[in-house]
Amino acid sequence: MSTHQHSFDERFEFAGKARMWSLVGIALGVLGLIYGFLIDGAEYAVQRTFSNLLLMSYYFVGVCLAGVFFCAYQYVSQSGWSVAILRVPHAFIRILPVAALILILVVVAGLLAKHEVVEEGKKVMAPYLYAHWATPGITDVKSENYDKIIAGKSVFLNVPFIVGMLVVFLALYCIIGNKFVKFSNDEDSAGGMSNYNKSFKWACIFLVIFGFTFPIYAFGTIMSLEAHWFSTMFGWYNLAAIHVSGIAVVALTLIILKENGYMTWVTENHLHDLGKILFGFSIFWTYLWFSQFFLVWYANMPEETVYFYKRWEPQYKFWFWLNIVLNFLAPLLLLMSRGSKRLQNRMKITAIVLIVGHWLDYYMMIMPGTVGEHRQFGVTEVLVFIGFAGLFTFLMLGALSKFPSLIPKKHPFLEESLHHHI
Repeated sequence: MSTHQHSFDERFEFAGKARMWSLVGIALGVLGLIYGFLIDGAEYAVQRTFSNLLLMSYYFVGVCLAGVFFCAYQYVSQSGWSVAILRVPHAFIRILPVAALILILVVVAGLLAKHEVVEEGKKVMAPYLYAHWATPGITDVKSENYDKIIAGKSVFLNVPFIVGMLVVFLALYCIIGNKFVKFSNDEDSAGGMSNYNKSFKWACIFLVIFGFTFPIYAFGTIMSLEAHWFSTMFGWYNLAAIHVSGIAVVALTLIILKENGYMTWVTENHLHDLGKILFGFSIFWTYLWFSQFFLVWYANMPEETVYFYKRWEPQYKFWFWLNIVLNFLAPLLLLMSRGSKRLQNRMKITAIVLIVGHWLDYYMMIMPGTVGEHRQFGVTEVLVFIGFAGLFTFLMLGALSKFPSLIPKKHPFLEESLHHHI
């Protein structure tokens, strides 16, 4: 392949059906929130709406954060194959601050908004999110709501720490991620190795920070919804989940762009490498899922089994196993062979399955500890999902359209990526 076959000044134009349908999705999401908070209005419906907001804002951040993570390990490993597709994760990085702000607002709103619940015959004003540790009096030894286990964890299970942790960690991820985008844009203007070397240095810094902070981020945001339970593998399990879902969205975006005549330099060889990442991290996700489940099941300790006991109830049991089918069996069967990773339609189907599958994965992490009894998926789940999908599409494609070129045209490994063949 020779470089003169492609226009490296090609820009993405965000207009027409893509813009219209993303705005329609946002409007449907707003209607879903109105339905959950106002039209239905029951305590259960409001609780369910807050839980869906947490689910989708966490998912939104996870997909954008996967863009930073992807760029970082590409720079650290000095990979050349991925140069042709870097603008897509760059667009994810550009909208990470918006996703982070939405997540912080959802967490704060869920902590501040309270409702009356009855526990063990007592009426308690509990927040809609994080009631297990944020209910007033739960760490006060003189209160009838006192919980000795939560009191022992109150050093970090408190509102200032959780909100502060989210603000600091997400700010760090946003700052470093946007450095990757800035250096890439500067590189297109100046050329040379200077900006690439800066990206390499900051990628090393990010991976160290990310490795130490992401488990704490996952513990605080999701695991603390059921604060009596803990798992040292939960952070890595979440890391695998956000990475698989993020790479699935990258692959789906690339395929749709190619179908619409953009990024013609992306070949089956690039899709093959994305397919290997999807396949490999899906197996890694399964390893962590199984390790966490098997050790808890085998030890059979009440303080650990309570987490899976809830998810083993009849109303959740089908979804518990479907989670494994979508996120392990589907990519295993669809992507195991070499040729399957090179088929555009096969990759597209797999990406969609994994995007839905990891939505279910997050659903199973969040809902049993917040809404309790499962009452089947309804209007709220569907519309909130569509709304966030529309918002992500609108912001991401808008960010992509602002790049002067859809490829880092002066990246030092550009030729290697254009001639990539495996």
